[in-house]
This record gives sequence, C-alpha cells and structure tokens, in this order.
Amino acid sequence: MSNNFRQRLKSGETLLGTMVTLPTAATAEILADIGYDWLFLDAEHGSLEYSEIQGILQAVGDRVACIVRLPAATEVPIKKVLDLGAAGIIAPQVNTVEQAQDVVRYARYSPEGTRGVGLGRAHGYGMRFAEYLETANDHVAVLVQAEHIEAVENIDSIVRVEGIDGIMLGPYDLSASLGKMGQLDDPAVVDAIERIFQACQSTGMPIGYFGVSADAVRPYLQKGYNLILAGVDTMHLGNAAQNLMNELKLSPND
Repeated sequence: MSNNFRQRLKSGETLLGTMVTLPTAATAEILADIGYDWLFLDAEHGSLEYSEIQGILQAVGDRVACIVRLPAATEVPIKKVLDLGAAGIIAPQVNTVEQAQDVVRYARYSPEGTRGVGLGRAHGYGMRFAEYLETANDHVAVLVQAEHIEAVENIDSIVRVEGIDGIMLGPYDLSASLGKMGQLDDPAVVDAIERIFQACQSTGMPIGYFGVSADAVRPYLQKGYNLILAGVDTMHLGNAAQNLMNELKLSPND
C-alpha cells in the first residue's frame, strides 16, 4: 500500500481519519498509532499555531498523513503549512472557481503554480531541498471545503478546477448558510449536500464528510464518500472518561 496520501485519495481508496484540535503533540502521536489513514489538523477553528503544527508533524512522522485545515484560504497560511511538511491542505470557505484556482496556485511550485520557495522542515531545513521540490507537486494534496450555498451554486465548475484533489463537505456551515443551522435532515440541506455529491461523482472527484461519530458518517461511507472524518480528539477523551466514570459508578462498593 502506498503511503502517498494524494495518490491514495485520487485512486478512490476509502480513507478514514479523525480530527486533531489539541495543541499537544502527544495527542496526535497516540492517534497516529491507532490505525487511521489520516489526521485532520484543525488550524481554522482549533487553537493550533504553526509551531504546534510543526511539533505534531514531528511527533507523527511518516506513520500517518497529516492534512491541515488552514485558518484561511490565502497564500501565507498555505505556504507556511506546506513548508512545515504537511501532506496536504484543506482550504475553508472556497465558494468560487477563482478561489479554488488561487488555492491550487499557492500550493504548487512553478510551472504549475506560484508557491513561494523557502527552507523549512519539508525541505529537511535545506538538506533535502532539491529532492522536495522535485516531488512536492505530485505528493501534496490540495482539498477545498464546500460549506456554503455559494459553493453549492458553483460546485459543477469548482470540481473541474485543475489541481483540486478532493472536496471536503462542511455540513454544519452549509446548513447555517441556508438559515438552517445544524438541521442536516432538512430537505434544503439534504438537496445541497446531494448536489455536491453528484458533482463529484460526475467528475470522479473524491469527496469527504465529517461526523462526530461512526453512526453519523456511516450513511455517507456506504453511499461512496471516500474521505471520512469521524470524531474529534477532545470528544474521544471526554467520551472515554465519561464511560469509565459511568462504569465506576455501577461497580459494587467494596
């Protein structure tokens, strides 16, 4: 099995991941040994700063692909995260073809894009500079989030942007943009999600979905979504602790 996340994604392989929000490398290190195909590092809603992302990437190493959701779909976060050695990026709130094209351009070195050239962890701090430049355009995964009704309206064109490797559906923000926050079963929300899915299906574009539990993502996994994100590190910790406490309370007193 290839450990190239982008290659595995584009081949249609089903990839199972979970979300990392805690700024502690040990948390991601534990999750990396469980058997997930990828880890979603949240630098948009989470508290992760660049130095903390670097620490996580160093702790995880090559055991599992780390894909970083950017704080914004702009040039500086893209090049900073990729220079740290992330296997890929997820750009939030990409609602137009122009935005999608910009994300690709910032993430690819010339001649495929305009990614700035620096010396970072990805380049072995300069020691593997030529090697990284030779392979980066082929190895770095570029995903965009479809999480607004405007993205839905433009999705047929967005999925045809050269260099986009996958669409990550953002169901909660999408429902909010429709004035139906969290109402994922509302017909308007269901229809918007289906429009995104069908656009991806028609072009062979990989599509991902997030849910807080296995039950939440299972219908999408069964439908053919191949990039699955289930659960959050904080909830893993909280749920396990709560379950243990419940068991202790049921234990007979000595």
